Amino acid sequence: MPDAAPLRDAFGRTITYLRLSVTDRCDLRCRYCMGEAMTFLPRRALLTLEEMTAIADAFIDRGVRRIRLTGGEPLVRRGLPDLAAAIGRRLGDGLDEVTLTTNGTRLAELAPALFAAGLRRINVSLDSRDPDRFRFITRTGDVATVLDGIAAAKAAGLRVKINMVALKGLNEDEIAPMLRWCGDEGHDLTLIETMPLGLVEEDRTDRYLPLDAVRRDLDARFTLVAVAERTGGPARYHRVAETGGRVGFITPLTENFCGGCNRVRLTAEGKLFLCLGRDERVDLRAALRDGGRAAVDAALDHAMALKPRAHDFAIERAVPAVSRHMSVTGG
Repeated sequence: MPDAAPLRDAFGRTITYLRLSVTDRCDLRCRYCMGEAMTFLPRRALLTLEEMTAIADAFIDRGVRRIRLTGGEPLVRRGLPDLAAAIGRRLGDGLDEVTLTTNGTRLAELAPALFAAGLRRINVSLDSRDPDRFRFITRTGDVATVLDGIAAAKAAGLRVKINMVALKGLNEDEIAPMLRWCGDEGHDLTLIETMPLGLVEEDRTDRYLPLDAVRRDLDARFTLVAVAERTGGPARYHRVAETGGRVGFITPLTENFCGGCNRVRLTAEGKLFLCLGRDERVDLRAALRDGGRAAVDAALDHAMALKPRAHDFAIERAVPAVSRHMSVTGG
């Protein structure tokens, strides 16, 4: 449908970026992301891979240029490389890029298949390279497995960006060393403020680390030069003169970036969320199953009218902005 209207919301923002969650399941239990005892969706509730491909095609035909596969942990979804390849067939035909965010636990096995499917860069979540600290943050994880996966991704030809959530009193002393390590390894680094999503056992205000303070600290250690380069998401990047790499900052709390939002998020069960920090949504699974492509397009038009101007994050509140966990909508 080359003549289909682009997706534009009521505030004039054009949607060019879809984050597609393929599962809400994860093999880690990061403390800021989810509770220790999680209940996940039954597999029968999920979109099939064919349905995800059909919905991705609808978005591409409406002007989406980038699709990121997320979770939960996307690599625990059986057939994920096949889905990436099915979506990747549209590369050069409306789609500029298909990417992936992963915790890296299964990268060593699947990195070559991801490259073969058309991926050229991925994001890997890594909040600490210290084995004990990594296990504490993730409750179950082995950092050596993730580091092996990152090495395998690099060897397979995938460009790797490290995502690090800044956590006060937990990993702030690792931020500068992580930046140096990323420079040595040829990876970019993005730092992220913790976000109030879903109920967790810990008090997020205890771990909240504003990135404006982190940036000042890094400015004292490195020469950071702001660059206009973007990767489709909300990160603002700086070139690090000492390493030649880049460091990005995602600041939903200290610097609201909603004015330029170009993103929507599809859950594994087919709910399209218009904002990470709000509950407005439409059911694309019902639309697809009940009315096919025409109904999906109508649902997308309705969704554009629902997209809010901004999120409603406030770290100091006693309850999170929304009750769903990050793993539902994929960040």
